[in-house]
Amino acid sequence: MPPDTQDKRYLAMRQLLNRQQTAFQMNPMPSAARRKGHLARLASALKAARHRLAEAIDTDFNGRSRDETLMAEIFPSLAGIRYAVDHASRWMRPDRRRVGLIFQPAQARVLYQPLGVVGIISPWNYPVYLTIGPLTGALAAGNRVMIKASEFTPNTTEALREMLAGLFADDHVAVISGDADVAAAFSRLDFDHLLFTGSTAVGHRVMHAAAENLTPVTLELGGKSPALVAPDYPIDRAAGRIAFGKCFNAGQTCIAPDYLLCPQARLDAFVNAFSTAVARMYPTMAANPDYTAILNQRQFKRLSGYLTDAREKGGRLVEINPSAEAFSGTGKMPVWLVLEPTRAMTVMQEEIFGPILPVVTYRQLSEAVDYVNGRPRPLALYYFDENSQRIQTVLNQTRSGGVCINDALAHVAQDDLPFGGIGQSGMGAYHGRAGFLTFSKARPVFERGRLNSTRLAWPPYGRRIHRWLYRFLLH
Repeated sequence: MPPDTQDKRYLAMRQLLNRQQTAFQMNPMPSAARRKGHLARLASALKAARHRLAEAIDTDFNGRSRDETLMAEIFPSLAGIRYAVDHASRWMRPDRRRVGLIFQPAQARVLYQPLGVVGIISPWNYPVYLTIGPLTGALAAGNRVMIKASEFTPNTTEALREMLAGLFADDHVAVISGDADVAAAFSRLDFDHLLFTGSTAVGHRVMHAAAENLTPVTLELGGKSPALVAPDYPIDRAAGRIAFGKCFNAGQTCIAPDYLLCPQARLDAFVNAFSTAVARMYPTMAANPDYTAILNQRQFKRLSGYLTDAREKGGRLVEINPSAEAFSGTGKMPVWLVLEPTRAMTVMQEEIFGPILPVVTYRQLSEAVDYVNGRPRPLALYYFDENSQRIQTVLNQTRSGGVCINDALAHVAQDDLPFGGIGQSGMGAYHGRAGFLTFSKARPVFERGRLNSTRLAWPPYGRRIHRWLYRFLLH
């Protein structure tokens, strides 16, 4: 059902959408120069606001590493904007396409046109990068944009709103704040495209709401992204790279390694190597500004519940707390390994989104591949191997949103690679040209000149020309 028309918040969003739609109709095909100008101004403003944004995120998390904010939010956002500026003109060029012989003489081409008004719903874990990234693609494609930012990072939302309000009129780009009810109403607006980043559970609701208007959606969700270590890959190297991917932002990353598939005979070696790698990066944790806090008590309680459940169901838990610190009252959580977890454990059923890594062992590589394929398709797959034949086998036999070979997280920062999920981990993709295409209508155009060869096939049928034509087409 549509939202209550007396809801003032819905009416305000509806009016804003109307203004953006009207503004779009007045300029439905912005030039490349205009689009690149918008993006260049966005990059300049983001650089100028980087300290304010880092402080806002730190406040919202009650302790977020400034360096992680720069590395995961500011730098990749700027790189994505620069990439779009450098390539937007080429992306906009019409593509010439082939015309079938019997339709000659004629021309065919594809025009890439803005969709209109794009809605973006961004999450709390990377509130800048996961707002600026889709915004970059939407602006490169020439659209107007409405952003529903997360209510769980209010200081960051306000900083983004002020930054963007200084660059764009609200009929071009606008930031909306509010709770889950506002997000639900936002999802029901008749956007030309809606991009949502968040959990699979909420993604179901967003897609259901968007379906009322047949609004196309891109869903960037999550799921349980596995890391798989080959039998003979150097365990210290794998452990260090997996530790970085898991501990970054305290594991609050949609593409964080969610669980590990480790050769059974190398389990103890991995535990030791992983513990050493974590201790090397974070010799202390509780008061260490490099180690990020869990966002809020709700998330902390959820993660603590996973550990309690695993312990009660017979799990072997290993706490990695290099300085044996007390964490009470800090909002932070040490890193935990859950060894040989069972499917009955909540930690193996739900996306973890925190510093907990279950470690499942396998005897044969095919067993590990079957384990991955027996679960919903993940957003990312991390495979550690130096054998090219095995790498290709794993690539051929599995499906995931993206793949990283011998590293973790790095694929998301490649502007020339599409980023998106598959199945339960999402649909659609953006970043770079993939984002431009997501937010554009690839409009086919067939153009006929004075001569019209197809008139020979007009009725009445059964003439000699038809018999010749059918023989030609069925040859």
